[in-house]
Amino acid sequence: MLVQTLKPELPNWPGARLFCSTRLGGVSAHAYASLNLGEHVGDDPNCVASNRQRLEMAWGAKPVFLQQVHGTDVIRLTLPQSDQKPFADACFTHEKNLACTIMVADCLPVLFYLPQAKLVAAAHAGWRGLAAGVLEATLHRLAEYGLIEECKIWLGPCIGPQHFEVGEDVRKAFCESEPLGSDIFFNAFKPGKYLADLAGLARRRLLLQGISQIEGNDSNPSWCTFSSSELYYSHRRDGVSGRFAAGIALV
Repeated sequence: MLVQTLKPELPNWPGARLFCSTRLGGVSAHAYASLNLGEHVGDDPNCVASNRQRLEMAWGAKPVFLQQVHGTDVIRLTLPQSDQKPFADACFTHEKNLACTIMVADCLPVLFYLPQAKLVAAAHAGWRGLAAGVLEATLHRLAEYGLIEECKIWLGPCIGPQHFEVGEDVRKAFCESEPLGSDIFFNAFKPGKYLADLAGLARRRLLLQGISQIEGNDSNPSWCTFSSSELYYSHRRDGVSGRFAAGIALV
């Protein structure tokens, strides 16, 4: 089986190649079936290596995987690329065919493209990183090279607002620092619990930074990792699960 991608739903950005895998098209078994790309989740390392090789062959670019820690560090990827995986939750590059890659299983992958600067970037936006400012940190680094108002952004699949149950601590993390409407992305579910719109919160953060070219996840159920078990891994749904990836490379 070939690696399965979301190419029909990916934007056509001349000069860049985007990729978002599904869980289909790999060799992993059981809870990790089948295109698990995560080395850290308990899967057979040989299966993960084979899956990553399949991804690189299908993509036509070398994916660079980070050790994601739900933080805000943004690193630059350069050639030659070390085999060591840096601790960071966002990366960018000017190098062709070197792919900024984010692994997820409910969190939101965010891809960036500055055409005039010939620069691509990717960020891992779980609720902790999003609240801490990982998107703003990424845009701040990109602003060193071009006008971020010209930045194109794609939001990938993540857990949807129908299933992302959070507590008062998560709501406060957003609403206390953003009094102008962030609470609309939290629907009361039961006492002390809310259903949160992760993609909606990301769009709001991006709009506040002057970004208008935002494509992809519009919080529609079709983008929800939790409710699409045949396509996506979901840590919240399954507990033990693999990871799929989204990324972007210059061509």
